[in-house]
Amino acid sequence: MAPLKVYGNVFSTATQRVFACLHEKNLDYDFVNVDLSIEEHKQPPHLARNPFGLVPAFEDGDLKLFESRAITLHVSYAYQANGTPLMAEDKKMPIQSVWMEVEAHQFEPTTGKLVWEVVFKPMLGMTTDDEEVVESEKKLEEVLEVYEARLKESKYLGGECFTLADLHHLPNIQCLFGTPVKKHFEARPHVKAWCEDIMARPAWVKVIQKLSPPLPLNIPKLLFKRRVAMNGYDVVIMLPVRETMT
Repeated sequence: MAPLKVYGNVFSTATQRVFACLHEKNLDYDFVNVDLSIEEHKQPPHLARNPFGLVPAFEDGDLKLFESRAITLHVSYAYQANGTPLMAEDKKMPIQSVWMEVEAHQFEPTTGKLVWEVVFKPMLGMTTDDEEVVESEKKLEEVLEVYEARLKESKYLGGECFTLADLHHLPNIQCLFGTPVKKHFEARPHVKAWCEDIMARPAWVKVIQKLSPPLPLNIPKLLFKRRVAMNGYDVVIMLPVRETMT
């Protein structure tokens, strides 16, 4: 049995973030599916792993963690000798840390709103808030302008090597590249090249391969809503349910 254990759902973007890290490090792990459709994440056994009732949760021997970015940090430090180095060298680490913060506090909130409005709401039969989309796209433009300037200076956000600063972006980028929002990324050549580069990484391809085939389009609407509510299903790749993103 692998010493590492991930409790989550393959359609959870936060769980996917952890998967990507583990695959980059070439680490074996046990995966325990948390059935979000029956609110297993809100039941006592899972609440003991994550008191906020979110996914993923993680175990490394006696160490128990939750919050996907904390998990990837632990894996990157604890298993430095394995696979891809995901932490910059000491002198470059502060720069990587800056961009990890940017992802969490600038990129994630903005792209999360867009995913909700332009993909999730239509699937649920809800009305997209056009004003929210316009506002969020404007904010995304501002964020991506900063990214374009940074990526003119270096191949990756943290420097010349792929790190967690890049990896943490993957789930939301993958989602948005299946929507018209993709145009904002493609309008910036350095951002476009960076997105294509990181989405093509073998570790990320392995994460995508974990996902089930798309649901047939003629499934009952109620069932479709239930599957979406499980955390993350769309006809492109996947989609985060807001309450389960960590």
